[in-house]
Amino acid sequence: MQQEYIEINRENWNKRASIHVETEFYAMPAFKSGKNSLNPEDVKLLGDVKGLSVLHLQCHFGQDTISLSRMGAKATGVDLSDTAINLAEKLSKELSTDTRFIRSDIYNLPKVHDEKYDIVYTSYGTIGWLPDIDAWAKVVSHFVKPGGRFIFVEFHPFLWSFDNSFEKIHYDYFKGDPIIESETGTYADINNSTRIDSVTWNHGLAEVMQALINNGLQVEHFGEYDHSPYNIFPNGIEIEPGKFKPVNCKYRIPIVYSISARKL
Repeated sequence: MQQEYIEINRENWNKRASIHVETEFYAMPAFKSGKNSLNPEDVKLLGDVKGLSVLHLQCHFGQDTISLSRMGAKATGVDLSDTAINLAEKLSKELSTDTRFIRSDIYNLPKVHDEKYDIVYTSYGTIGWLPDIDAWAKVVSHFVKPGGRFIFVEFHPFLWSFDNSFEKIHYDYFKGDPIIESETGTYADINNSTRIDSVTWNHGLAEVMQALINNGLQVEHFGEYDHSPYNIFPNGIEIEPGKFKPVNCKYRIPIVYSISARKL
């Protein structure tokens, strides 16, 4: 099943990358003009990265990785998608950055890359594509230098318990069988007619935290937030500039969480 799900999701992200690069959601003209694509919370957690080596896992087509380079980091981005990595390399060349990109699935990365990093970073919609969180945490720990940090910002698993309209609980909070779906559209272009197949898993907070602890990463910060920096919702509302929530949710619920952990 592992190779099958990898190929399904590789094709998924090949299709998404081709669509996303042209969307208003990713605001490519502003990015090319110098806009930092990283969210303020991520920048705060990362701290001063000037002169540090940063490995960015599941980097899509490279905007955040290139932003790290612009901030002075020696940045390397990794993604499953051939299309995304090709777009990232083209973008880096166009913008004259020294950002490096590697095409690999997460679990195979230690077999094709052997450097250690001051910071490993990943964010927003990443671990749901992975079935084995302990194996993921092992890969993360493998690439962090002793004393280095892992910075993680992700959509909250409680959010993913809702149906795709964010109206009612529809999925298990805890990891269960793979969630296999076939839908049209994507979060950056909900009206797109391209059909995209996917295989995902939900991972509860305890599963994630314990996996990091088990693999030698000491959690120094944990945060929960009642908003998303992206309008990923079918009818999202902007509660404050750059902060979004589902329109039909009148309560404050956890939408994003963050972790900073240090390699022992």
